[in-house]
Amino acid sequence: MEYTIETHNLTKKFNEVTAISSLTISVKKGEIFALVGPDGAGKTTTMRILTAIMDPTEGNAKVAGFDIKTEGERLREHIAYMSQRFGLYEDLTVEENMLFYADLYDISKKERTALMEKLLSFSQMTTFKKRLAGNLSGGMKQKLGLACALIHKPEVLFLDEPTNGVDPISRREFWGILYELLRERVTIFISTAYLDEAERASRVGLIHKGKILLCDTPEGIQKQFPYILMALKSSDNRKTRDLLNKESLVISCKVFGEYLHVLLEKDFSQWDILLNIIRQGGFEIYEHRMIKPSLEDCFINLIGE
Repeated sequence: MEYTIETHNLTKKFNEVTAISSLTISVKKGEIFALVGPDGAGKTTTMRILTAIMDPTEGNAKVAGFDIKTEGERLREHIAYMSQRFGLYEDLTVEENMLFYADLYDISKKERTALMEKLLSFSQMTTFKKRLAGNLSGGMKQKLGLACALIHKPEVLFLDEPTNGVDPISRREFWGILYELLRERVTIFISTAYLDEAERASRVGLIHKGKILLCDTPEGIQKQFPYILMALKSSDNRKTRDLLNKESLVISCKVFGEYLHVLLEKDFSQWDILLNIIRQGGFEIYEHRMIKPSLEDCFINLIGE
C-alpha cells in the first residue's frame, strides 16, 4: 500500500511540556485524513513538524517520500500548508494575491493564467477576482487561501483548522472543494475541532493531550463504541438527566442539544426499567430511540475512560 505520510514515534517537548507523544500514523495517497481534538491537543504542533517547519524531539516521519529532518527544503516543493492564519494580503485583490503566490512558487506566466482560471472556477471565486481580499467574508477568505495554496499543484495539502469560525454553509462548500481535490489524487491532512466535520474524512485520528486515542475510518470508530446509546427527550431534560445519573443501570447521561444521550451496557432490557423510573419521577417522555453514536460520543467516551 502506498503511503504519502508515515510517522514513527513522533514526540515534541517544550521544556517540561510534551506537546505530542509517540505519534505513529500512516496516511494513504489520495485520502482525507482528519486529526481531531480540542485546542491544545497537539494538532498544530503535528502539522508544523510534518511540514518541516519544526523538528521533532524524538522520532521521525516521511512526507511525499521525503525525510522531514534531512530533506525539508525539497519537501516544501511538494506540499502546501494552510495555517490557521494564512498569509493573505488584504490590500490586494483576489487575483493579485494569487499572482503573488504564483511568483513565490516561480510558476511560469504561460502556465499560471490557465491554472488561476481553473482555481478561481474551482473555488467559485471567478466573479470576485477584482475584489480586495480584506472585503471578503470569512468563508471566501478561506477559499482564496486554499486557491493560493494549490497554485503550485502540491501532492500533499496540510490544512490547520481551515473552517474555524466559518459559517456552516461555507464549511460545507469548503469540504465540497476538498472532495473535488481527491479526484486529482491529492492527499489532504486536515486538523479540526469539529467532530461532526471529521465524519466527512476518509480516516480520523482522535488526539488528546498529544496522544492518538484511536485511528480508523469514522464508521470503524463508531463500530468500536462499547455501549448502547439512547436519545431521549422529556418534559425536563436537566432534571431527568440528574435522575438517571443516580441509577446504577446508567453509565452516563448528558445533555446534547434538545435531547439526552443515555449510555447503557449492551443489555437493552434495562431501558424499560429506566423509562418507568422517569415517569415515576413525574416527567413526561416525548421521544426515545436508539441512535448511532457520533464521533463526538466516541471521543467523549474515550476521554472519560
